[in-house]
Amino acid sequence: MGKSASHWSQQLTRTSNALDLEPGVFTWHDPQRIARSLLASAEASQRRKSPPFRSAMSMLVFYINRAGRNLPAEQRAILQQAKEELRRLYDKAAQSSR
Repeated sequence: MGKSASHWSQQLTRTSNALDLEPGVFTWHDPQRIARSLLASAEASQRRKSPPFRSAMSMLVFYINRAGRNLPAEQRAILQQAKEELRRLYDKAAQSSR
């Protein structure tokens, strides 16, 4: 397998056609900041094919899954907390727009 083939997930994360992510968003240590950034990126995107919440959550889950065993337990826990925070933020935003 060539070098480019072995890093396809990194390339996808950087050049996704769905979201323009802030650099290093998945390495941050604040779950609330991660969730806010992902949701803002999803809401601002004109290229996404899914609703903002789904796009943001998909990108987060994709990153966690692709990192696999290489993701340190501490960062995995932070990203799992970010998933919960993303759900909370989305629910709050959905209620305020009703």
